[in-house]
Amino acid sequence: MNAPKRAAEPLTIAEQTIAPGTRVSLDLPLPRLYTHAPVTMPVVIQHGRREGPRLLVSAAIHGDELNGIEIIRRLLGHSALERLRGTLIAVPFVNAYGVLNHSRYLPDRRDLNRSFPGSERGSLAARVAYVFMHEVVARCTHGVDLHTGARHRSNLPQVRADLSDPETARLARAFGVPVLLNARVRDGSLRGAAADRGLPMLLFEAGEALRFDEFAIRSGVRGVLSMMSALEMLPKRRPRPAPEPFIARGSRWIRASESGVVRSVLPLGARVAPGDTVAIVASPLGENEVEIKADRDGVVIGRSTIPLVHAGEALVHIATFEEGDELAERIEAFRREHALDLGYEEAPDG
Repeated sequence: MNAPKRAAEPLTIAEQTIAPGTRVSLDLPLPRLYTHAPVTMPVVIQHGRREGPRLLVSAAIHGDELNGIEIIRRLLGHSALERLRGTLIAVPFVNAYGVLNHSRYLPDRRDLNRSFPGSERGSLAARVAYVFMHEVVARCTHGVDLHTGARHRSNLPQVRADLSDPETARLARAFGVPVLLNARVRDGSLRGAAADRGLPMLLFEAGEALRFDEFAIRSGVRGVLSMMSALEMLPKRRPRPAPEPFIARGSRWIRASESGVVRSVLPLGARVAPGDTVAIVASPLGENEVEIKADRDGVVIGRSTIPLVHAGEALVHIATFEEGDELAERIEAFRREHALDLGYEEAPDG
């Protein structure tokens, strides 16, 4: 049954009232730099005319993970939002300090995604987390946090979530990526703090730090739009097949047994079997070559992108599934589909 189409009430964030049918940009004050220059957390609120869910879309909790910033930019320019029911609350970079410094961390070297729910009088990381939780997350009913792989590591588009929660699992499936990981909640994470408030939260992973990845960005834009459609914040999308995503049974990084120069690392989405060569590590002058072998059936969901490695460093992240061959075919179809369109008419600026 469709949700009742009641008129929305005004929404107040950071002591500013947002009227239904309007878009407002806010700058939440954060602790100043030591030069005394001000720092703010930008927040864009699009408040629909009709009552509905309040969806948080956040990015750059790790300041070097940039794809989410572009996903939010395209999302905010999308013509579908003209028909919005409920409220979209977008925060393109939660960790403004990290974005300024091209750094995963805050200036105090803390990981913001291990600092939630934060404290008004704690460390710098705790204070940023507190502002975000108190002013933004507390106003939301659902959320999706946008991430990438770390530096020199790229991730296949995937959703990580607590799939034991029915509402979270429903939205994870609606997001539309081929791979779901049933990921436990980490202490101090945004997902953990959101779960404590009863707020279903997805974590979308795709691409690599400090790089824009068009495939990852398109996957994210379309995924958020699909999630909004599932929440009845947008009209139902035009009919298209919606295959059931694959849920990973487990995952493991394959590590280099020797130091050296790497070549032939498998692409994301590749299918592997035990004994398959996933990479070759050679000495710089070519005297020795070592083949790195897969030790299980699975699909590559993450990989190193730098051709230099020390012994013990991670090379290829393999997830195991019941039907790996079918998943590999699905991923290839997913790539082709995102090369063509996003499922909605795009705004003029893409």
